[in-house]
Amino acid sequence: MNNVPDIKIGIVAVSRNCFPEELSVNRREALVKKYVEKYGTDDIYECPICIVESELHMARALKNIEKEGCNALCVYLGNFGPEISETMLADCYNGPVMFCAAAEETQEDLFDGRGDAYCGLLNASYALRLRKTKAYIPENPVGDAEECADMIHDFVPIARALIGLRNLKLISFGPRPSNFLACNAPIQPLYDLHVEIEENSELDLFEAYNKHADDPRIDEIVEDMKNELGDGNALPEVLPKLAQYELTLKDWIRNHKGQRKYVAIASKCWPAFQTQFGFVPCYVNSRLTAQGYPVSCEVDIYGALSEYIGTCISRDAVTILDINNTVPKDMYKADIEGKEFLKGPYKNSDLFMGFHCGNTSSCKLSSCKLCNQRIMARTLPEDVTKGTIEGDLVPGPTTVYRLQSASDTKIKAYIAQGEILPVATKSYGSIGIFAIRDMSRFYRHVLVEKNYPHHAAIMFDHYGKYLFEIFKYLGIPVEDIDYNKRRDRYYSTENPFLEEDE
Repeated sequence: MNNVPDIKIGIVAVSRNCFPEELSVNRREALVKKYVEKYGTDDIYECPICIVESELHMARALKNIEKEGCNALCVYLGNFGPEISETMLADCYNGPVMFCAAAEETQEDLFDGRGDAYCGLLNASYALRLRKTKAYIPENPVGDAEECADMIHDFVPIARALIGLRNLKLISFGPRPSNFLACNAPIQPLYDLHVEIEENSELDLFEAYNKHADDPRIDEIVEDMKNELGDGNALPEVLPKLAQYELTLKDWIRNHKGQRKYVAIASKCWPAFQTQFGFVPCYVNSRLTAQGYPVSCEVDIYGALSEYIGTCISRDAVTILDINNTVPKDMYKADIEGKEFLKGPYKNSDLFMGFHCGNTSSCKLSSCKLCNQRIMARTLPEDVTKGTIEGDLVPGPTTVYRLQSASDTKIKAYIAQGEILPVATKSYGSIGIFAIRDMSRFYRHVLVEKNYPHHAAIMFDHYGKYLFEIFKYLGIPVEDIDYNKRRDRYYSTENPFLEEDE
């Protein structure tokens, strides 16, 4: 996937000098061997220096992993560990850090072979708090070689997103459309996350687009679009304009990236876009998103930010959809009620339709067709509303989430896992039927109660465990990371007496 970091995690074992140093060395070697057996060598480096109770050893290890190009760090407690130098290492390291620790291996060696890392990790966590140093600590952070290898592998997508955000530039075009307060986007929290933002007028974009008229690369892009659309190429006449626009955005990314390595875009798409450009940009947005450059609609800056996080985690195409409409009762009874799905059966109150005009990548649609934007075509000539890509979303597990800030400039987030059902929507746009347990309660007591906008970022598998850790690492208070709670757990604003009336 383009536009996301490659990860190389440096594994540094630590040791307290009253324990045998070989204990940490041997456990580190066993851990790395198990990691390579399961996951390969691409994203791991074994630092040959074993730290003891010494800042000098810490400095040597830090220099070594930096020299080897490691952009993430795992501090591995092979035994009790020295809380000063091990947490100093995390504090001095300029990148995402995790801590994990070795479990005891056998009852036959609980004298010189006992490491006490279970205890040592407590002291490490205490010292990290004293230093106000961020670190990822897994849910079960003490394990044998294979278990710690799995923990480190789970850290890879977390580190990828954190590094991506720290090197991200968000490029926006135009103010939000009129009568569109929902996607309010204060920029202070972006700087707090070390995200750079470049805000442009849509006039800047229009000028750049016009300069790409007759670009010799247009024909090649058109051919690629034709191959992608196949039988869904219902509007071939608009492809040259769309190709010209795609080249405009790609050149803008290249020329405006500046010191940042990665880019996401929040772009204008109505109301004047269609009449001036002569098309709608949805299909182009879907293509860039599939290539690793998320493009959110309606200048939704935090939507683009959320999409980029999902791109880093999944290394796959994501999308942004409206949490849009309910599922009709007759459709529910005919196609869904009582049927088994991945996590089914479902109540109708678990369901909603996620929709947008036509911005989802073709690889995430069961079938696709290039169309007019139906909503805009109600009030505008059809000729200027061509360019959406429509189809039902591919069924399967999904994660619905969003990182958001509003006028208070505080960052909050939500995560909900569920599935997209293999049921025809019988509607238009990029659209799917989503099933999330107790969605109606989540909708009321999280989305409505906490004033989230209607746009949600979508990943096409279950990635909630990574999102939750990323949001914590970014400093979002846990109470501000919401998720869909089951019936036996009330939301703080939920009326506890309603069930008595049912």
